[in-house]
Amino acid sequence: MDDRALLQRLIQGPATGDALASAAGQTRAAVWKRIEALREAGVAIEAKPGRGYALAQPLDLLDAEAIRAALPAAARARLAELDVAWSLDSTNTELLRRPTPADGALVLLAERQTGGRGRRGRVWASPLAAHLYLSLARSFGGGLARLGGLSLVAGIAAAEALQGLGYADVRLKWPNDLVVTDGAGLRKLGGLLIEGGGEYAGPARAVIGLGLNVRMPAQAAAAIDQPWCDLAGLAPGRALSRNAVAAAVLARLLPALDEFDRAGLEPFLDRYAAFDALAGQPVSVHGAELRHDGLALGLADDGALRVRLDDGEERRFHAGEVSVRRAEPAR
Repeated sequence: MDDRALLQRLIQGPATGDALASAAGQTRAAVWKRIEALREAGVAIEAKPGRGYALAQPLDLLDAEAIRAALPAAARARLAELDVAWSLDSTNTELLRRPTPADGALVLLAERQTGGRGRRGRVWASPLAAHLYLSLARSFGGGLARLGGLSLVAGIAAAEALQGLGYADVRLKWPNDLVVTDGAGLRKLGGLLIEGGGEYAGPARAVIGLGLNVRMPAQAAAAIDQPWCDLAGLAPGRALSRNAVAAAVLARLLPALDEFDRAGLEPFLDRYAAFDALAGQPVSVHGAELRHDGLALGLADDGALRVRLDDGEERRFHAGEVSVRRAEPAR
């Protein structure tokens, strides 16, 4: 019984230390150490008198075959490979190590990341069996210059997938965040990280990473220093399968990437506008040394953020240069 099998046993219901030790062929002390290791990885496990060990909240494990089977045939045909790992430093980093297929996409998910990364070097909390950590590697024509809109396209696909699953309040915050807007402002639900390389005017490859909060453990939540939300909190009591979420995202993302490779960003501009959490809102744009305040006007044709500054000038900002915050109203 490895850690995955141990966790799968607890998903089925509470189990005593004696029962787990017998099934694993280990001592109760050895089982206790493994339970502690799962707790440290982010799984909330309670010890209940008379019942043994029990999960503090529901969870499910990722299954590559279940995800693949849930995809429409056309999307499934665009998969070169789909793998699920137990623990990695980062799904993006792992795909950057691997060769990118000449045709189709290589998809990798992990139950846990020990070095999950967000944009601009930020740490992405990645507790075990809690969220969705998904990366996709794919080749693109037309050179590196065309890849600037990839985070926007991937964000649209993820937002449309979540809307299709009933999460109607999901929006996009330029350039790479999935958010929910409420009376408290913007709460982060997920984020995208695009990495890769290639020739300026020739073949390019990109790795698209998506981190999506599904069921945030209390231990992980305590370490987050910004407003956040998760799918479980957006729809309490709803049956929630990470495999179904992964399949829904891929069913939208795989054809969207084909369309982007063929036609560029233009077909996606109106689709992005439907999810734009910043358009019409006061924003602060932060660069290396400067701050610009103004009103967000939506996307330019190349995916840049259009902002009418407070002095009346319209400026365009590109994702690699700045970060953006929606300005909070005066209290």
